[in-house]
Amino acid sequence: MKISVITACFNSEHTIAPTLQSVSSQSYQNYEHLIIDGNSSDQTIALIEKCKNPRIIFRSERDDGIYDALNKGIQYSTGDVIGFLHADDVFDSKDTLKKIAEVFLDPQIDAVYGDLVYVRQDNINKIVRYWRAGGYSKLNISRGWMLPHPTFYVRRTLYKEYGGFNKNYRISADYDSILRFLTTGSFNAAYIPEVLVRMRLGGISNRSFSTIFRKSLEDLRIARANEVGGLGTVLLKNLSKIKQFWKHY
Repeated sequence: MKISVITACFNSEHTIAPTLQSVSSQSYQNYEHLIIDGNSSDQTIALIEKCKNPRIIFRSERDDGIYDALNKGIQYSTGDVIGFLHADDVFDSKDTLKKIAEVFLDPQIDAVYGDLVYVRQDNINKIVRYWRAGGYSKLNISRGWMLPHPTFYVRRTLYKEYGGFNKNYRISADYDSILRFLTTGSFNAAYIPEVLVRMRLGGISNRSFSTIFRKSLEDLRIARANEVGGLGTVLLKNLSKIKQFWKHY
């Protein structure tokens, strides 16, 4: 089973090297690493070109934001399964892809997801928040439950069926994408109760209070469009993040 790992980046010279190393050191070797760069002007491109991983597929061109870049990655990918690793994130262990691939040996499984930890920008070993996903149901989703998108791996046939990211959402298109899958009656997602990804704090969705507010407005539109709830769902979704500060290994 071939896994496509997609990384969108733009001026990521300070974080891209650990991301590249994290993928290239995976024990599971039947993968491709698609790096979609938005025409960076710093040293990002030089660092990617310096990487000797033969499984890298690299494209650098102007895009219309991160979700446009991720859609391009889906379009260019050739794997049986598709997932995403952002340019400032790393896999938690060298066996992450192996664990994901093992679950997909069951042909009834459509997707796999797991837990995620937020770490400090300057120290990926310093955990700040622990996002324990747990199992899902439509009732849980209406109560604000959501899985960590960087841990979400889906069979490519389903991206062909349900589409990629809606670029009309500038901050929360990943939330919309997940809901489109999970609210499908026949969709079967398996939960790996382990940390799969380490994410640095400071992503686009939580950079400032104004960004959080705009994200919440998008979340509200998405929840209503996917018929999983409304304002209460979004409020509970935001409140559920508080407990992540008290979760530890």
